[in-house]
Amino acid sequence: MSFRFAAAAALFLILIVPTARAQSTEAGFERETMADGTEVGIWYPTTGTPVPKRLGLYGQTVVIDAPKPTGRHPLVVISHGTGGDLGGHLDTAVALARAGFIVAALTHPGDNWRDNSRVTHIEERPAALSATISYMLQSWKGNGAIDPQRIGAFGFSAGGFTVLAAAGGRPDLGRLAGHCAQHPAYFDCMLIKSQPRALAVTWPHLRDKRIAAIVVAAPALGFAFDRAGLADVKIPVQLWRADEDHILPAPDYADAVRAALPQRPEFHAVPAAGHFDFLAPCVDPAAMPQICRSAPGFDRAVFHASFDAAVVRFFEEKLKGVTARP
Repeated sequence: MSFRFAAAAALFLILIVPTARAQSTEAGFERETMADGTEVGIWYPTTGTPVPKRLGLYGQTVVIDAPKPTGRHPLVVISHGTGGDLGGHLDTAVALARAGFIVAALTHPGDNWRDNSRVTHIEERPAALSATISYMLQSWKGNGAIDPQRIGAFGFSAGGFTVLAAAGGRPDLGRLAGHCAQHPAYFDCMLIKSQPRALAVTWPHLRDKRIAAIVVAAPALGFAFDRAGLADVKIPVQLWRADEDHILPAPDYADAVRAALPQRPEFHAVPAAGHFDFLAPCVDPAAMPQICRSAPGFDRAVFHASFDAAVVRFFEEKLKGVTARP
């Protein structure tokens, strides 16, 4: 190779590399408030220079004041667990946005770390998730970039219950009494004891037909779903279980859902993982060790690299179509 050719090639690389980097898909992020006061975090594919930003216990690298995407993109809505908020799965949201998805995660009213006054009103959760979908389709300023035919939902713990119910699941809450008589020290039973209320005998109709695929991680109240209760959940399901889940231990939760689904889900059991390992890695695990610290030998960051990739791949396959670039 001549010096002149090598110099020209080097100059070509200098010119194109920054351009390619600038045009690569990044994750834009913004926080919005719905008309009823519900807080929503929104991630979307964009271009620009990402910067590190703290969001509660977690950190993310996103583009601030980013341009909205163009084209048509699938939407994924995220439902957090009991006492959480919109930021608990931000790494998964960023991964989805970089893959071309628009993502909306709500903070559930009355069931978050600031306010747990309605934590046992679980029938309100699916309705709040559906309201978030409606907000994104009708009111969000970037709504023209959402493909309403390609909507998925992701839920963890109480959020897993939420997306199952929003997908057509009908739990039998009459099973709670027997379950809690047998397992009074389980998290859900202690929660119900702390906020007792009369539960509706008949579960309301909460199915949202706009949801075409769901990812469910460590679902709460899994035992409340039998085959009849999940008969209408006929969309694709990716289901996750933490093998060392001491909050919602086997076989009453993820395994019960797996057995009751009418179609075989894509099932993942995660060896050595605890319940909270489905949450994003914390910036400072010592700040909230009960949810941020994993068991010795389990690397949450390493796990989430493969977890996020599997979630992205599932939604890409099941929501179909090639996602557009911004």
